[in-house]
Amino acid sequence: MVPPLPDDALDRARAGEPAALSLIYQELSPRVLGYFAGRGTEDPEALTQEVFLTVFSKLGSVSGGLQGLRTFTFSVAHARHVDEVRRKVRAPVLVGYEADGDTRTVESAEMVALGNLDAGGATGMLAQLNAEQRDVLLLRIVAELPIEQVAEILGRSAGSVKQLQRRGLLKLKELVHPNESDAQ
Repeated sequence: MVPPLPDDALDRARAGEPAALSLIYQELSPRVLGYFAGRGTEDPEALTQEVFLTVFSKLGSVSGGLQGLRTFTFSVAHARHVDEVRRKVRAPVLVGYEADGDTRTVESAEMVALGNLDAGGATGMLAQLNAEQRDVLLLRIVAELPIEQVAEILGRSAGSVKQLQRRGLLKLKELVHPNESDAQ
């Protein structure tokens, strides 16, 4: 487990200190990666790298200290996800390379680890929520952001975020324990 960021990490990163940039990356990248994996992106690692390239290039414009940095990071992550969805809709479907027939490939360690994490079907359950509920739950639970920051990232009110979170959690509860709702 990575220790929490020191209070001066953002200032040191703005000054270009590699150790501070590394601390920020180590603290936030697993959560950003989890956000992208939970959204079902094709290449969550690549999107995570894109997010941090953007974040590190704009550290001077981040306000609000470490909380502002977290909010800014997940705002960029959300924007990258939206960009990816739009790109998929506009891109033609390419066919050609058949990975099943290529014996030279093996799954990466990261993909094996992510597959083991999802042995309980969390991604499948998240896919059954509507997009707004899924975004809220991923930002609240995986990214561990407070309601106000999630509201800012998604452009919604705090009350709306609370309601989406409540409805999403109730839906997940129904999916995990389908017979409990029948008994009540």
